[in-house]
Amino acid sequence: MRKILLLIALCASLGAVAPSFAEEKPAEEPAATAQAAPAEAAAPAAAPAQTVNKGDTAWMLMATVLVILMTIPGLALFYGGMVRTKNMLATLMQVFATFCLLAVLWAVYGYSVAFTEGHGLLGSVFGSLDKMFLRGVTPDSVAATFSKGAYVPEYVYIVFQLTFAAITPALIVGAFAERMRFSAVLLFMALWFTFSYLPIAHMVWYWAGPDAYTDAAAGEAATATAGFLFQKGALDFAGGTVVHINAGIAGLVGALMLGKRVGFGKEAMPPHSLTMTMVGASLLWVGWFGFNVGSNLEATGLAAMVMANTLLATAAAALGWMFVEWAVRGKPTMLGIASGAVAGLVAITPACGFVGPMGAIVLGIIAGVVCLWAVVWLKAKLGYDDSLDVFGVHCIGGIIGALGTGIFSAPYLGGTSWYDYVANGPGEYSMAGQVTSQLWAVCVSFIWSGVVAAICYKIVDVVIGLRVTEENEREGLDETQHGERAYYL
Repeated sequence: MRKILLLIALCASLGAVAPSFAEEKPAEEPAATAQAAPAEAAAPAAAPAQTVNKGDTAWMLMATVLVILMTIPGLALFYGGMVRTKNMLATLMQVFATFCLLAVLWAVYGYSVAFTEGHGLLGSVFGSLDKMFLRGVTPDSVAATFSKGAYVPEYVYIVFQLTFAAITPALIVGAFAERMRFSAVLLFMALWFTFSYLPIAHMVWYWAGPDAYTDAAAGEAATATAGFLFQKGALDFAGGTVVHINAGIAGLVGALMLGKRVGFGKEAMPPHSLTMTMVGASLLWVGWFGFNVGSNLEATGLAAMVMANTLLATAAAALGWMFVEWAVRGKPTMLGIASGAVAGLVAITPACGFVGPMGAIVLGIIAGVVCLWAVVWLKAKLGYDDSLDVFGVHCIGGIIGALGTGIFSAPYLGGTSWYDYVANGPGEYSMAGQVTSQLWAVCVSFIWSGVVAAICYKIVDVVIGLRVTEENEREGLDETQHGERAYYL
């Protein structure tokens, strides 16, 4: 245990050092527009006066609570219902402890690395340590929204983004469920959060805020300080790349490196409580409105559209999965419709602020059908044991959503495209150009997270070992890792 604590502390230290590797300023890029959750922004002299709307603040506080609900208990119950009885409590514990660990690391250095301006050659990949330990944050400090002159209290933005940082690693738990040491889970999460989640969040979501875009020259200068993928023009409203592709590929790498569960493919491993899984999926759906609608940072008409898109895409994906499963297997299943709903939530996440309601329905249907294919056919064909289908739902669904954003954001397909903060109006849309930008985001997220995850798993394996013994696995992680059981019947 002492080793684990020391290594997590070391991980925090390495995370603190990472942003300061180089000292040269990055080259300036052409001006981009804002399309992702912004960091704190200092307004230029010509910008509108900073105003904080109490309604926006109240909504963002509520949205933050909804995202917490997604993780604990939503995700924990969704995953817990799908494992065997002997591993229920261990699964709940892994999700709960991961959330707690990442919440603390976010406050210590995560927020600073993800959402402050970086410097040097790695400035577009890592932020600085200017706000380590939340230095300089006060009840009066503010963070930019998507409207010029409109702000929310910085503490609200910090805790909202904390929930994203905490749920993303928790998603990975489903891939290696029922076979990984609890101590190994904690150490892996600290490492992966530091070297995968934070840089990808910075690359996709960090920008100077709309008030920095007063004219073309100012916009070009502001864009040069943004994250790498932001500069490429990638659109990710609420986390298709940052959350789902990032976690999904890390889950697949973990499943491959840990190997299959004892008895996988030879003995039945059915979910022990589809009731729990249905309750968890429903809590995820409700909480996802905080996730997606909250990412607008304001209670506006666009937020209402995001809510409609999130609702419709999810319902369409659930039906798509259910009807195809019904046609192919002869019966519709509760596990299927719940998994389809989550696939729809994943796919609409990057697109929800850029596509119209009809585009959201089409995107949801595609996600439901393709994710079913990935979970049933692709998984069997490749022979990996992704216990709860993190890769098939989150990575594949995230890719569909990210690429679909480039297509369905087209104004002639009912989308809103992107907003040009220099011209103060809708930007000129090019499907080929936008899909190219989306491909940049997909490929960088996929490769970065996959490589970082493999290195992190290997470090953990060398230091403390990844997997429990076969005897412990057969007995169940509830008793062997925690000395208690989920049920005493």
